Order: sequence, then C-alpha cells, then structure tokens
Amino acid sequence: MLRQWSVGSGQASREPEAGVEELWEQEMARLESSQALVRELPYAMVDKRFIRQLREPEGAKTSCWQRWQRRRRAVGRRLGEAARRLAQGFGLWEGALYEIGGLFGTGIQSYFTFLRFLLLLNLLTLLLTASFVLLPLVWLRPRDPGPALNFTLQCSDGLQSQTGVPRFHNQLWNVLTGRAFNNTYLFYGAYRAGPESGSAYSIRLAYLLSPLACLLLCFCGTLRRMVKGLPQRLFLGQDYRSPVSIKVFSSWDFCIRGQEAATIKKHEISNEFKVELEEGRRFLQVQQQTRTQRICHLLTYLRVNVLIGLLVVGAISVIFWATKYSQDNKEDSLFVLLQYLPPGVIALVNFLGPLLFVFLIQLENYPPSTEINLALLWCVVLKLASLGIFSFSLGQTVLCIGRNKTSCAAYGYNACDYECWENAVGEELYKLSIFNFLLTVAFAFCVSLPRRLLVERFTGSFWTWLDREEFLVPKNVLDIVAGQTVTWMGLFYCPLLPLLNSVFIFLTFYIKKYTLMRNSKASPRRFRASSSTFFFQLVLILGLLLAVMPLGYVVSSIHSSWDCGLFSNYSAPWQVVPELVALRLPPSGQRILHYIGSHAFSFPLLVLLSLVLTICVSQSQANARAIRGLRKQLVWQVQEKWHLVEDLSRLLPEGSGVPVGPESPHSRASRPRSFCPGFPCPGSPGPRAPRPGPCLEDSVSRFRFSSGAEL
Repeated sequence: MLRQWSVGSGQASREPEAGVEELWEQEMARLESSQALVRELPYAMVDKRFIRQLREPEGAKTSCWQRWQRRRRAVGRRLGEAARRLAQGFGLWEGALYEIGGLFGTGIQSYFTFLRFLLLLNLLTLLLTASFVLLPLVWLRPRDPGPALNFTLQCSDGLQSQTGVPRFHNQLWNVLTGRAFNNTYLFYGAYRAGPESGSAYSIRLAYLLSPLACLLLCFCGTLRRMVKGLPQRLFLGQDYRSPVSIKVFSSWDFCIRGQEAATIKKHEISNEFKVELEEGRRFLQVQQQTRTQRICHLLTYLRVNVLIGLLVVGAISVIFWATKYSQDNKEDSLFVLLQYLPPGVIALVNFLGPLLFVFLIQLENYPPSTEINLALLWCVVLKLASLGIFSFSLGQTVLCIGRNKTSCAAYGYNACDYECWENAVGEELYKLSIFNFLLTVAFAFCVSLPRRLLVERFTGSFWTWLDREEFLVPKNVLDIVAGQTVTWMGLFYCPLLPLLNSVFIFLTFYIKKYTLMRNSKASPRRFRASSSTFFFQLVLILGLLLAVMPLGYVVSSIHSSWDCGLFSNYSAPWQVVPELVALRLPPSGQRILHYIGSHAFSFPLLVLLSLVLTICVSQSQANARAIRGLRKQLVWQVQEKWHLVEDLSRLLPEGSGVPVGPESPHSRASRPRSFCPGFPCPGSPGPRAPRPGPCLEDSVSRFRFSSGAEL
C-alpha cells in the first residue's frame, strides 16, 4: 500500500530507509504524471484518493482544456458502458439463461444465448430500415407514385397475370399467404417515390443501401462474436486442459445465500466435472488407438459421410421439383395446397434430415463436441442447400433463369405470370418464415407435450424405450439459422420481415425453454459451450453469404418490375447510383469515385492488403514461437526450483531439526506442492528412490519433462 496521506491525523510516520524513500518518490512522480485513469490503477480506494489529490491539489486551478478532456473521458466511458450493455441485450433473459446453464450445462445454454444474439441483430436491422426508409418516406413528404407507365404485355396465351387480385376472401388465409399485406410497407410494391431530381433525400438510394448496410453490420457483429473465443485456444494449444484442482477449490461462489441459487450452482459444478471426465476419457482412448484402429476409424468416417452426402443430394432434388411444380401449376384446382407445398417439403426434409444425421453419426462413437459439430455441419449443408435450391427454382420460374420465354426476352422477367415479381418472391419468403414458426409451435405442443404425457402416464418396456425426447442442439440451431437466412434473403423484397422474425425469435425462446424444462431431457453426454459457439457463428456467416449472393445478382443485373416499386423506371436497381452520382456530386467527386472503381486503384489496394496480411501472419507466427518459448521457460523454472530444494535437503544435516524445507523431495508425503495451482506441477519430479552423489547427470535424470498437454 502507498504511504497514507492525512492532514488531520497528527501522527508522525516513521522515516523509511534512503533507498525505499527514493523508490517511493519515483513511484509518486510516475503516478502524478501518468495519464491512466485512477479507477483503473491496481490500488486500494484510500490510495486512489491520495493519487487523485496528487494530480489535483486543493486550490489548484485546472485549464479549460483539462476540464474538457476530463469530461470527454467521462462521457466516452459512459457511452462505452452503454454500448456494452446494448451488446449484451440490456440483461435480457439473464435469469433464464443462468437457470438453464446451471441445470443443463453451458452447451445447451449457448443455444439460448444464440437466440438472444439473433434477436439483437434483427432489432438493429429493423432500426436501420425504419430510420433511413420508413420515417423519411412517411414524414418528409407525401407518397408520390411517380409517372404512370403505358405498356401492354405481349403474352402468347393472351392472358395477363392476375396475381394482384386475391382469389380467396378468407382473411386468415390471406394473412398466412401474405396477400393481406400486399399494399402495405411490408412488401416492396408499396414503396413509391417521384423523380430523383425533385427531392433532396433519395428514398431509392436509402432503400437500396439499407439492406446492404444491415448485412454488413450483421457480418461484422457475427465475425466479432465468432473470433472472440479463438485467442485462448490458439495460444494455449488444442491439447490444453485446465487443472482439475482449480475447479475443485475455486468453483463455488461464496456470495450465494438462497437455496435455489445454491442448487443451480451445484448442478453447474457437477456438469463441469462431467465434461472434464468425459474429455479425459476421450483423450485416453485416442492416445491408446493403434494404427489399424485409426485406419478403420477413417474408413468408417468416410462411409458415413458419403451416405449422408447422398441423402442431402436426394433431399435438395425433391425440394427443387416441389418448388417447380408449385409455380408451374398456379391455376390448378389444388392451388390452396400448392401454396404451401415448397415450405412443407423443405420443413419435412429439414425435420427428417437432422434425425438421420444424428443417428448415423452416433454410431461412430465420436466425442460429444465432435458429434455436435459434425451433425451441425451436415445440417448446415442440408439447410443452406435447400434454401439455395429453393431460390434457384424461384429464379427459374419468375426470372426465367435458364429458360426461354417470350415475356422474359421482352421485359427481363416473366411479366405474363408476375406483374410485380418482387412481391411474389417476398410472399414466398414470408410464407416460408411463417411456416417455420408454426412448425416450431406445432412440434412443441402437438408432439413433445403428448409424448411426455404418455411416457409419464403409462409404464412398460416400450414407454421406457420411448422416454422423453432429447433436446438436440444441432437441430434447434439450424432451425433458427434457417429462419434468419430467410429473413436476410427477404430484406429487399420484404423490408419489414426482421420485425416479424424478431417476434418469432422472442416467442421461440419461451417455447424452447418450456420444451426443455418440461417435455425434454438433456443429453447425457455433456459438451462445452466454447466448442460449439464458434461453429454456431460460422453457420450464421454461411447463411449470410447465401443471402448476399442472390441479392447482389438481383440488384445489379435483374430488371425491376414495370408496374410497382421504387425502381420501375430503371433497368436494374443499381442504376440509381450512377444517376445520383451524376446529379448530386461535382465533377471532382465523380472523378474520385470513378478512380476508386478502376483497376488503377484496385491493384495497389490488393498489394497493400497482401502486405498487411503478410505482416499479420508473421506477427502471429512470432507470437506463437514466443508462447512456446515461455512455456519451455516455465518448465525449466519449475525444474530449477525442485533442483534447489533437492540440493538444500542434501546439504542440511540429518539431525539438525531445523524445519527449513521438506524432509526429502522423493518422499510422497513431504513433496512440496505450492509451485503451481494444479498438481502435478510441470517439470516436477516423480516419486523415485534417492540416488547418492551430487553428480549433475544423476540430478538431471531425476526430472521428467512435461508434455504440451500438461501445460
């Protein structure tokens, strides 16, 4: 502690030695001139008050610049704390997440934390869309439909599309199919604006750039969350395992007073020990495998993955033909059923696929984390491939991709069947989102709940075998990722779809919590949240990329509808950007933008990025080498301490009775254990018999060198 400073105490402090006084004065000068915040210094509160008074003596006047800097730091600190609270959802569902983590482990808790993260992403997307598109459109000026277009469709059958006229008057059906909201801001067709030269704020540019900005922010947030847990694993190595003694002696929270909180904490500690023991058992099994066993394991791994790949190919083929049949038979008498044929087939495939994948993967007896990640990988392939083939099938039907039709050649899309093709695509994505949520509700209350009631009501071998359903983390994660991918795909066609998805995620949290607490059982094979959280974010990024690719193609290359929307007078939505650049920017700004988009700027930028990447990789490799050197140095330091203890015990006379150290470093009972928190210490000697003589070779031979796994 620093020297106590008190004016009214009246007690004279004892004068320290000259060297101590000099060091103390140097420390005081350093603290007085330091720019570090007082609250961040590693001192007690009394010392912090003393340091603050050193920096700001009583009666001293501070300049305006210093007062402004102090206020700026305080405001920046408050804004940082507010941003951190916002990133954590203002404590949303903290109590529920704590309860789930204590009762079922951090692996299942990571799924519910993932739900909260997706809810925040959707709310951020909705805020951006409302701020830059809806509010200017509603408040800055009245709606202006723009000049009417006078054209006649030349269709081979002489019939024009009647998709804008509702064929069913049932309001519930219109809500489920999205037809009830065709003339609202939920869909693209309701957004109208006048010429760009007549307004100071470009609604078209805001509508075009808002989805791109939302996708970019979601990508940055997901990437930051994905790499947040990587440094510890990279620095410590893949085989790093924390000592069990740390969990034994420092796991309990002594601030707990309530019985319920104590019970949850006991479950949490128990789950941690189960995970630790399971990982240790798996590690020993891998170490004891022979070369023949490893080859057989690899062949079985290939066989299972080839079989799963064939199942995925068959599933996406079924989805492609179901979507094509639904769009080609819109005038059929079974149109009511065909409306939900593609979502139904996609839901059926995505329901049966993960169950088959988990069953096949469990036959291989993988570790829990590997099993979760491998099942999740194939579920990702199935989910994203189904959405991709669904988008491609819609593109074939609506935009005539790969097909030759008269209306497509004349208007750039299938204008005879779809007057406003953006609304048609938005309705399909809306139906897919609605159907996914309804399927979640139906499965929770029509399958899981009756199954639990029957298992509790009846007894017998069959009901014992049936039991409650197991809460499968891969399936639940993929369901929510698929819904989020659909939301991102519909940002251009259905701008308010994030609002709908936010409501669905909010309700899904409580539905899944009820299912987990009442109707399901947790998997007996525990796994860590850190082993799957990274993979969850990776899956989300893959879904984001899947949503970006068709959106970029549509915005840059596909002709907009002639009769609806903001871009009805443009060959492609992106054409509004060159028009605004020519209208709003001076010639110098236009030249700068053209230079940024030219090869003369791209090649130097690519070279600069390559240099930065090379520097980062080199720095990472240098850090890895330094970490390996520090680990070796730690081993040698511990060995040196044991060597000194050993020499000291040899030099002491046997009958002196001086309790300086342990009796003998070779005795198991007297072995010192205070050099590291866990036992055995890295570099510590084993229980061997003493060897006479102070020979260096004999001393070195007493030590065993620890492996990287022990560190």
